[in-house]
Amino acid sequence: MMECSDEDSRPQTMHEEDPLSVDIPETAHQISKDSWFQVGFVLTTGINSAYVLGYSGTIMVPLGWIFGVVGLIAATAISLYANTLIANLHEFGGRRHIRYRDLAGYIYGRKAYSLTWGLQYVNLFMINTGFIILAGSALKAVYVLFRDDHALKLPYCIVIAGFVCALFAICIPHLSALRIWLGFSTFFSLVYIIIAFVLSLQDGINAPARDYGIPGTTTSKIFTTIGAAANLVFAFNTGMLPEIQATVRKPVVDNMLKALYFQFTVGVLPMYLVTFVGYWAYGSSTSSYLLNNVTGPVWVKAMANISAFLQTVIALHIFASPMYEYVDTKYGIKGSALSFRNLSFRIAVRGGYLAINTLVSALLPFLGDFMSLTGAISTFPLTFILANHMYLVAKKNKLNSLQKLWHWLNVCFFGCMSVAAAIAALRLIAVDSKAYHVFADI
Repeated sequence: MMECSDEDSRPQTMHEEDPLSVDIPETAHQISKDSWFQVGFVLTTGINSAYVLGYSGTIMVPLGWIFGVVGLIAATAISLYANTLIANLHEFGGRRHIRYRDLAGYIYGRKAYSLTWGLQYVNLFMINTGFIILAGSALKAVYVLFRDDHALKLPYCIVIAGFVCALFAICIPHLSALRIWLGFSTFFSLVYIIIAFVLSLQDGINAPARDYGIPGTTTSKIFTTIGAAANLVFAFNTGMLPEIQATVRKPVVDNMLKALYFQFTVGVLPMYLVTFVGYWAYGSSTSSYLLNNVTGPVWVKAMANISAFLQTVIALHIFASPMYEYVDTKYGIKGSALSFRNLSFRIAVRGGYLAINTLVSALLPFLGDFMSLTGAISTFPLTFILANHMYLVAKKNKLNSLQKLWHWLNVCFFGCMSVAAAIAALRLIAVDSKAYHVFADI
């Protein structure tokens, strides 16, 4: 375990720009109240969100058995490592850094504060866009089970999903207030994961031999493989670890590490299960939403899709919380969540934010492409490049030459991966945009 000693935390390890010149506001949201177990469930909710129903198609199909399995295990290990680096810097310099941008600003200065906030905002916006696409897809899947008349199209379902997400956001004032909803989220996750697993297993046993070859031309295989690498890191990382760590009780570093170990051991097992079995059952024909492949009783499939929809509404709130915390703090939204001022503010601001999310979701409903682009332009920089470089700067007086070289290698490698994955993701979006019109009914 990497501990921050007093000597490690001296200001001499900072960038030459005075870090205290960055104005760090107090938060209007509740912090330091949650147990490590509750925080572990927040993290596990993210990792086992309805996105797991897409990994068979968006990770395993482009990579195949060998690289898919090895890639998922490797991504688990490096993601745990990168997140522990960030968690250990939470109290760097003798103060708590409850936002990602606060930590970057303290280490590097004002420009890094603004750049990190921009990256994080883009990261969370695209994750939430994907969640709304997922929720809309789940709603459409339920409708198609009972009426396949194409009257209720995907864009309409996305609008309904966005409206429900906005209602939930208005009712839940901050991240710690989720509490019992985390229990519901876990239940919903288990429902759709177990149903997807059992129906996929049944289909796989009864189906003829499957084709596990990687589809596409040589050129397309290169781009889809790189895009799948971005999906690998997207699967395990939130891009908002300091904000989640802010809610945990003291000792904040030790408790956060417990939550991370829970996430990356017990928490990843359901995701592995449904990802591998889904690919085994359907091979290269696996879709980016596994419940579209499975066969079984209509009511069982409806239950799985409804559970995926409801869990997505809860998970989106977690990833939107840094944006909510920012505007609530900026405009002094404190006190009773039901006061007229606070309630009307949440209706206007959160409703407006999710309306924009919903518009983008309906405009370009290409889920796998959004996952790749998010991983490329924000997850790689926030979770791997920035984490390693911040740790290198903060601990440079305590690291030997080999350790410094290790962190620089990580920075360079993930920097190259980020650029390559961004190019691949943009190409995939361009290709899909030619194949489908905007507001496509996929």
